[in-house]
Amino acid sequence: MLTVVARRQALPKAARFISAWAAVPQGPPDPILGITEAFKADKDPKKINLGVGAYRDDNGKPYVLPSVQKAEDILAAAKGDKEYLPITGLADFTGAAAKLAYGADSAALKEGRIAVTQSISGTGALRIGGAFLAKHYPHSKTIYLPVPSWGNHTPIFRDSGLEVKGYRYFDKKTVGLDFEGLVEDLKNAPEKSIVLLHACAHNPTGVDPTPEQWKKISDVIQEKGLFPFFDMAYQGFASGNTSRDAFAVRYFVEQGHQVVLAQSFAKNMGLYAERVGAFSIVTSSPEEKARVDSQLKIVIRPMYSNPPIHGARVAGTILNDAQLYTQWEGEVKGMADRIIGMRDTLYNKLTNDYKTPGEWGHIKSQIGMFSFTGLRPEQTKALAEKAHIYMTHDGRISMAGLNAHNLDYFAESVSAVVKGNL
Repeated sequence: MLTVVARRQALPKAARFISAWAAVPQGPPDPILGITEAFKADKDPKKINLGVGAYRDDNGKPYVLPSVQKAEDILAAAKGDKEYLPITGLADFTGAAAKLAYGADSAALKEGRIAVTQSISGTGALRIGGAFLAKHYPHSKTIYLPVPSWGNHTPIFRDSGLEVKGYRYFDKKTVGLDFEGLVEDLKNAPEKSIVLLHACAHNPTGVDPTPEQWKKISDVIQEKGLFPFFDMAYQGFASGNTSRDAFAVRYFVEQGHQVVLAQSFAKNMGLYAERVGAFSIVTSSPEEKARVDSQLKIVIRPMYSNPPIHGARVAGTILNDAQLYTQWEGEVKGMADRIIGMRDTLYNKLTNDYKTPGEWGHIKSQIGMFSFTGLRPEQTKALAEKAHIYMTHDGRISMAGLNAHNLDYFAESVSAVVKGNL
C-alpha cells in the first residue's frame, strides 16, 4: 500500500494544488447575448432577432451613418496624432455634447456652471456618476430606478456603492405609464434620495411621460428635495428631433434642479463600438464647477486614466461642423422615422389584417428603439421554438429588427401565438 507521501508524488503535479479559482461560481448568462447565441445557432431562413439593441436598416443590416463616414474622411485627411487625451476627454467634443443636451440658450451653459467629462459611452457615464454621487453627494446613498429599467442600471449603481431601490413606472394592464404609481412612490421616497430618470425612449418599455407629466414629476422631485439623475441614451433617435427629446432635461434645469446627466452617442450616431459618451453635472457657480471638475478627475483617474480619442473626434467633428450637423440631424430623423413607420405598420397588421385579439395601440404610442409588446413568457418561448423569432422572455422587442421583409411574418406569428394557434 502506498504511503500518503507516495500517493501525492504519484499524482500529476497540477492535481497536488487547489486552484485559486476553484470556488468561483458559474455566472448566469447575459439574457440578451443568450438570445443572440440562440438566433445564430438557428438555421431557419425565416429567423428574426429582436433582442439586440442596435439599429438595423430596412435590409436588416448594420448602418453606418453617411455623416460619420464624412467625419472619418476629414479626420483621415487631418492625420492627427494618437497622444493621450486629458482625463476629462476631448474639449471640442464635451463642449458640443453639453450644448446638444442642454441647448445653446441654456443659462447654466452660458454662465459656465456645467462640469462635463467624456466617458466610455453611456455605461461609463453612469458609472462615473454613480461613483461621484457615492463619494460626494452628502444626503443619500440610495438611488431609485423605474421598474422596469435597463438591466445594467442595477449592477452599475450597486458596484458604484449605491443602494438600489425602485419606483413604479410600467403598468402591465394598460401596457403604458403608471403615472399615479410613479408620483405616489416619489412622494413616499425619503427626502433627498437620488432618482434615475430616462430622458426619452425609456428602455425597455418605450413608454415616456408627456411634457405635462414631466412638469408634474419635476414639481414632486422639487417638493421632496429629490436629486434627479438623467440617462439620455437616445437623444434624436426617439422622436427624430434632438430638442424635443431633450425636453425633460432642459425643463428640469430651467426649474432650478441641479441635475446630473449621462449621454451616449452609440445609438444616435451609430458609434456603438467607439464608446462615445459624456457625463455632466449642473453646479451653482463657475467656482463650484471648478471644484467638481477636480473631483471628477480623481474619480476617473483610477478607473481608466483617460478616454479613447477616435470616436470623440468623430462625434466632435459632426457636432461642430454646421453642414455635417444638419446632415446628421436628417439621418437621425430618418432612423427614427423608419422605426415609427414600423410601429404603424405592425399595429395595422395585428389589428386590421390578422384581427389579433387584444388592444395593440401601445405599439404606436410607445417610442424609441424598444417596445413592450405585452406578450407573456410562454408566448415568447413558443415564438422562438416554433416560429424562430427571438426576443426577451418579457416580450420586449427591438423595433429596429423589423423591416419590410420580415414584418408580415412577425405579425402573422404574433397573431397566431395570441390566438393559441402556434
